[in-house]
Order: sequence, then C-alpha cells, then structure tokens
Amino acid sequence: MAETKIIETQKDELAPDSTERTRECPCFVPRADIYELEDKLVIVTDVPGVNESSVDITLEKNILTINAYIEMDDLQGYSAAYAEYETGDYQRSFRLSEEVDQANIQAEIKNGVLRVYLPKAPEAQARKISVRAG
Repeated sequence: MAETKIIETQKDELAPDSTERTRECPCFVPRADIYELEDKLVIVTDVPGVNESSVDITLEKNILTINAYIEMDDLQGYSAAYAEYETGDYQRSFRLSEEVDQANIQAEIKNGVLRVYLPKAPEAQARKISVRAG
C-alpha cells in the first residue's frame, strides 16, 4: 500500500526571507515533532517564553502557519554580561493535505510547549471492514 503524505514541513534554521517582518528581532523556525494517532496528528513544538495571547495560528490554502511572539522584559539598570542563547520570535509553516479535517483543528500551549491537534478527515481514518459469509 502506498504511503500518503498528510503533512509536509521544512527544516530551515531561520524564518524564510520571502515574508517581510515588521519587528526588529531574530525569527527562528522552532523544531517540531509530529505524532500520528488513530484519529489525528499532533504537532508538538517548543516556543519558550510564549503564552496563549502571543501565538497566532492561521490556515490559508492548506498552509498552517504558526507565529509566536516574545515580549521581552526590559530590566531597568541591567545589561546582559553573558548570554548563551538568543531570544526572538518563532515562525513555522506546514502544508496540510485534504486528509486533515481543517474545520476542527485545535491548539493549546502550556509551559512554552505548543500542541496543535489535526484531526483526520473521516475518509482518511482507518476503519474495520466486516466480512460476511457469501
């Protein structure tokens, strides 16, 4: 049986230059794990420092785009003496097939981990076919 691609993704380190950004900070492509369950796919991605009010998920022309923004706190009177990682916004896009029930996509974020639930369309779900005696 041929394997059908339900979701496609790219692995660039920085957000593509094809979109113009209005914020002056780095933009990263967060790593993502994709799990397939019987009735849905789950995208799990780390977006540290982001909460539910600063995540924007859009779906247009079968492209699911995640934009997550970090509001940096200015510490009055302090400056960084040493930093091991850079902070910035996050952007990631996934191309969905018609096998995803796009009307019922849901997302949740907890402790900087974003989970996007992509339910499979009924016709894409595995089903048991009964056999009768003939």
